[in-house]
Amino acid sequence: MGKRSVIPFGPQHPVLPEPIHSDRVIEDETVVEAVPSVGFIHRGLEGLVEKRDFNQMTYVAERTCGICSFQHGMGYCEAVEHVFGVEIPRRAKFLRTIWAELGRMHSHLLWLGLLADGFGYENLFYQCWRVREKVLDLQEMTSGGRLIFSVNTIGGVIKDITPEQFAVISDTLNDVEKELYAVLDTFIKDYSVQSRLKGVGILTKEQVHDLGCAGPVARASGVPMDMRRLGYAAYPELDFDPITYEDGDSYSRCLVRIDEVFQSIELIRQAMGKIPDEKELATPVKGNPDGEYFMRVEQPRGEAVYYVKGNGKPNLQRMRIRTPTFANLMGLCEMLKNTKLADVGLLILTIDPCISCTER
Repeated sequence: MGKRSVIPFGPQHPVLPEPIHSDRVIEDETVVEAVPSVGFIHRGLEGLVEKRDFNQMTYVAERTCGICSFQHGMGYCEAVEHVFGVEIPRRAKFLRTIWAELGRMHSHLLWLGLLADGFGYENLFYQCWRVREKVLDLQEMTSGGRLIFSVNTIGGVIKDITPEQFAVISDTLNDVEKELYAVLDTFIKDYSVQSRLKGVGILTKEQVHDLGCAGPVARASGVPMDMRRLGYAAYPELDFDPITYEDGDSYSRCLVRIDEVFQSIELIRQAMGKIPDEKELATPVKGNPDGEYFMRVEQPRGEAVYYVKGNGKPNLQRMRIRTPTFANLMGLCEMLKNTKLADVGLLILTIDPCISCTER
């Protein structure tokens, strides 16, 4: 046994502009243990239920994370809508689904660019983000915001997508799909990329179950867990299956996200083809929430849980969010064991951590 040392990692990360912090116990150049430090930041978002009513909290929930903002707002609204027992219009369900999948696309493309930057492919980083800009343009065109959409409301949505905008979305998705095949070829076939990702940071299917991992991290280990299959929004009317790989390494986690970008394109096409021609976008909600509900949605990073509790007053009694990064932190600690210190930065990236989501 060699000499053991404890090296603090973070809170600054070479790629992520967020304060992620953990201690690494190393023996020579091998990591033997990782101890995360959770709670480095706190913004008090959940405590704002005491100062903002249940409608205003929609905008607070959206700001839990800038990347997953739409799905945070949608998850919160779905939870409150279940407390009220209201059914939102079908068109609103399809619009939410389209915006959710656009959000998944831009999140995965952002991550692919960061991964490329993490192993030194600066040109590949720029190419991924160049393609992502086209998705952000679609989000801005349809919602008015590039990252913070602010189109969700209790009972449905407040904006519609016009036929002309659907035509632009269709043409842009065709362009994005063509450009992705050229860009992502490097991720799949390049020897240098494979040498940094294949066989590194393996999580078995059993470990994923035991540690409660979520999203692409779980699906890369062969666990077909996808909250979209639970049937919220318009997903029950769309045809898709969870994308899984069996190796459970960093390369598999990369492949899952690549395939999910193409899957999101197909889901948006299906939704545009099936969206009903209705004028109603939101169901009126009267009174105040009285009751509680757990809502589970599939964010780009995995399962997110929203708990709301009302007592008949305008302000909720409690709001609680469990984000996918929190679920994947123990999986990260496990995959870091027996890896080289040089791989730590990339392995942290492979769970696509969002610390602002995790520490509110």
